[in-house]
Amino acid sequence: MEEVQKLTREDFQTAGPVKWCAGCGSYSILAAVQNALPQIGVPKEKIVFVSGIGCSSRFPYYMKTYGFHTLHGRGAAIASGLKSARPDLNVWLATGDGDSMAIGGNHFIHLIRRNIDINVLVFNNKIYGLTKGQYSPTTPYGSITKSSPDGTIENPFKPGELVIGAEGNFFARVIDKEPRNLEKTLIAANAHKGASIVEVLQNCVIFNDKIHESIIGKDVRDDNVVMLEHGKPMIFGKEHDKGLVLDGADLKVVKIGENGITEKDILVHDMTTKNPSIHYLLAKMTYPLAIGVIRSVDDATYETKLQEQVDNAVATTKVKTVDQLLHSGQIFEIK
Repeated sequence: MEEVQKLTREDFQTAGPVKWCAGCGSYSILAAVQNALPQIGVPKEKIVFVSGIGCSSRFPYYMKTYGFHTLHGRGAAIASGLKSARPDLNVWLATGDGDSMAIGGNHFIHLIRRNIDINVLVFNNKIYGLTKGQYSPTTPYGSITKSSPDGTIENPFKPGELVIGAEGNFFARVIDKEPRNLEKTLIAANAHKGASIVEVLQNCVIFNDKIHESIIGKDVRDDNVVMLEHGKPMIFGKEHDKGLVLDGADLKVVKIGENGITEKDILVHDMTTKNPSIHYLLAKMTYPLAIGVIRSVDDATYETKLQEQVDNAVATTKVKTVDQLLHSGQIFEIK
């Protein structure tokens, strides 16, 4: 095997300025990606970043790799075509909640259901930041924004629900201000073969500041967030005394030590089970909010199955080349 050159974060940093607003959560995401890439063992010339339109979609400019800045909502389509044509490449898609789930929603769900081996970073700040504060597909119901002065009247998407509903095999949710966990999750997403969707709860300091703070703020986080670890019970709380159990068809929060509840009663997280039921409930749940890898299930990738069809067609057809095609059947020569 070809030896991969040892890379560092600096190998992925560009010389030009990074132009996001001061305090934007995108800086943390960029740093985490640049820290993660040297650890995945892929040659730099094999890595490609694709984006659509939005604040998140400036990402390829700030990565010292190959990249495509495409059209609004069309990053998923370009990334899908690229990976299908060049399955040897390590393809990443940087997109936002508006870019991926509004104008790009159709491409987004089909990338997922086809299980194309692409790593998708969804920057979810629950607002349109680049166009100055209109509500997006993930903006909470009733929110006052530039385009909803009387409050939104649309039910928002939860990205995890959308991913699992589209037959997704990998979904993780992370927080922009937790770079170590973000970095670890990115490495896990890359290791997964198939469409890997990572939702990053990102803060837009200008148009939707502290939108996630009521859940993940420093003072409330421990009681509002359950950190998922494969094979470990879903326990949370400042006192480590709360947990999740299955109550009929729903997840329920219980307190350990009350009503005879012990740690043995708490659900153990299994991210690899093919049955998506618990994964869907975790993705949908808002209290506590599930952080970490929610689902990671192995399945054949689109590009692998496509290549198998191509190889079979080449092996069984009588016509092997374009030259043979042009000189087969009824032909005539002009002299």
